[in-house]
Amino acid sequence: MMKHLSAAALALAGLLLMTGCQQEETAAPPPPFALTADAMGRYCGMNVLEHPGPKGQIILRHLIEPIWFSSARDTLAFTMLPEEPRDIAAIYVSDMGTAPTWETPGATNWIDARKAHFVIGSAVRGGMGAREAVPFADLAQARAFIERNGGRVVGFDSIPPDYVLGADADAGEDPAPAPSRDHDTGAGGNHG
Repeated sequence: MMKHLSAAALALAGLLLMTGCQQEETAAPPPPFALTADAMGRYCGMNVLEHPGPKGQIILRHLIEPIWFSSARDTLAFTMLPEEPRDIAAIYVSDMGTAPTWETPGATNWIDARKAHFVIGSAVRGGMGAREAVPFADLAQARAFIERNGGRVVGFDSIPPDYVLGADADAGEDPAPAPSRDHDTGAGGNHG
C-alpha cells in the first residue's frame, strides 16, 4: 500500500511540475516600463530622451530592468543581431499614432512590437538621423503617415534585415522581406 501511495505521489508531483512549466510558457509578457530621464540607449550610450522619434525597450527574462533603445530601429536590430541575448520576454516600441509629437513620442504609449504596423522607407528620420521603422498600433494611422511621408507598411516578421542593419546611404527600394526570426517568445504576423 505504501509503495502505491509513493508512486501516486510522485506521479502527482510530476504532473504538477509539467503543468507549472506549461503555464510559464503561456504566461502573458511582462508589462512595459514607463520611459524616464534615467533611460540610456543600449547602442549609443546616450539618454534616450535626447533623440526624436519612436523609442523601444526589450525586457529579458533574466533582468529586472528593461534594455532601452533610442529608436525603434535599434530595438529591431537587437532582435536580429546574433550576439545579443535570446531570452526575450517582451519587445515594446512607441505607438507613434498616440505620440504627442515626433520630438516627444511619449513615456507610456508602448505597443508590442510583434503586433505593430511598421512604416519603413519614409522620408522621416529617427534618432541620430537614421532611417526609422515607425511603429503604429492602428493600421489606418500608419497609412495616414505614409500619405504624408511616403514608405510602406510591414509587420514585425517582414522587416528586411538590410533595412535595419544596413547603411543609411540609400533611401531607395527596400530589399526582399526578411525570413522569420527565431525567438523564445514567438513572433507576430504580417501587417502589410
